[in-house]
Amino acid sequence: MTCDDVRLQLLDYQRGRLSTQLQEDVRIHLDTCSMCEHEVAAEVLLTEALEHRLPQHAAPPALKRQLATLWPPTPREHPSRWALWRRSLVPALATAAVLLISVPIYYERTGQSPSGGPPSMVAEAVTDHLRLLASQHPLDVESGDMHQVKPWYEGRLDFAPVVTFLGDADFPLAGGAVGYFIDRKAAVFVFHRRLHAISLIVFPARGLSWPTNGLASIGSVSAYRTADRGFHVILWRKGDQGCALVSDVDPADLTRLALRLATSS
Repeated sequence: MTCDDVRLQLLDYQRGRLSTQLQEDVRIHLDTCSMCEHEVAAEVLLTEALEHRLPQHAAPPALKRQLATLWPPTPREHPSRWALWRRSLVPALATAAVLLISVPIYYERTGQSPSGGPPSMVAEAVTDHLRLLASQHPLDVESGDMHQVKPWYEGRLDFAPVVTFLGDADFPLAGGAVGYFIDRKAAVFVFHRRLHAISLIVFPARGLSWPTNGLASIGSVSAYRTADRGFHVILWRKGDQGCALVSDVDPADLTRLALRLATSS
């Protein structure tokens, strides 16, 4: 396997989602390639930061130095421009990702981002949606039958997600996965609207600072609607359960799905 082949598989390799043969092929390559080993170390740090959350303060200087040492200058014969660019940029991106993840967690208590932009819950929802889109195997259970998807979560979450909308011809269900929302496990249901993926993230609502301004009625709930990084987001709470709906689909279509979810739940 080439380095490019391996790096496309790193996230799924860490999660053990590759076939037995492909898992072994990646491991053999990593045993002999120091550059890809560095990539693995960076991916581990980023995954831990995204899924398990960091303390509510900026990364300390010691952590920044540790990240920088993961990419020591290694002499190579005739390095390509891409290799030189990647070697200098990846450590900076890793450090930036850690800092960007840490800061929204702190401001989650107030419900606003440091710049006064969308609430950090919105930024979290979009980040979770992006991670799902980037994964080679985004769904832990693939099925269009909600009666197969929901039971799969039993024993994998510390709460029971309440979603009674089963999907239909306009918004077919694709499946589900276990994710994280800020500091807690979440159920992620994936619907489709034509070629657009729509993430429904369901999580315990307790302890979060929910938006109180700019709410609109959708069915029986008061929802917060906004956009971040080109994605439309709808947030609402019903009892002990919180929901975040995220997609780049047309806002009117996303609202239609939110109405079906809010009405049926």
